[in-house]
Amino acid sequence: MQLSLKGKNALVCGSSKGIGKATAIELALLGANVTLVSRSPQVLSEVIHQLDHSQGQHHDFLAADFSNTEELKKKVRGLISLKNIHILINNAGGPPSGPITNAQSEDFLQAYKIHLLCNHLLSQLVIPGMKEDNYGRIINIISTSVKAPLKNLGVSNTTRAAVANWSKTMANELGPFGITVNNVLPGATSTGRLEEIIEANAKKANTSIEEIQLKMKAAIPMGRFANPAEIGAAAAFLASPAAAYITGTNLTVDGGRTTCL
Repeated sequence: MQLSLKGKNALVCGSSKGIGKATAIELALLGANVTLVSRSPQVLSEVIHQLDHSQGQHHDFLAADFSNTEELKKKVRGLISLKNIHILINNAGGPPSGPITNAQSEDFLQAYKIHLLCNHLLSQLVIPGMKEDNYGRIINIISTSVKAPLKNLGVSNTTRAAVANWSKTMANELGPFGITVNNVLPGATSTGRLEEIIEANAKKANTSIEEIQLKMKAAIPMGRFANPAEIGAAAAFLASPAAAYITGTNLTVDGGRTTCL
């Protein structure tokens, strides 16, 4: 099986922590040159030292705020003027939790901007280079809510579904060029985001964090939360040459929690 990404350039969004960071680590282990993207240059400079360099990889980072699309566009244009990007990992933290009936219009607009619009913008910027080098992988880290909406995540459920349909449309259009577009759907994963959701649910139910954790794990056939590296490994496989004929699909990585296929 051909998994090597030596000589390939990857742009990994939201890579200062959690799933984004784990994905960057896995891509580097396969030989990719990784560009990290997140808001904090200090944190990113620390993450770079955690990436594998044993295959002569050259890693760098962009400090950018996804709420400022013009700044993001300017910085990524500067990057692709120096090198083509072969692998794009679209990943951003989810919107605040809460019932959809409480959501304001601004909540949806902000979520769409950070997720759907930034994904689209970044894809448009890197696709020409992918076509030029005859290698392209666009991988979107979304959520199992694409298949089954999750309780108390109204804005997130809505936004994630839009991203999934955007992705499928993009996959159909880019297939003739050998560029694949896929979604990784993580289940409950041990990240800061999960901690926030558990704390919010515990407060709402007037119970302990431990009680919420036990209840959540009981709904997972494997009986535990995912390690971010397990999500990163799935994304890295989709980025590899071995996944060249996989496109327009959702890869669920949730320990079996989602009840539908």
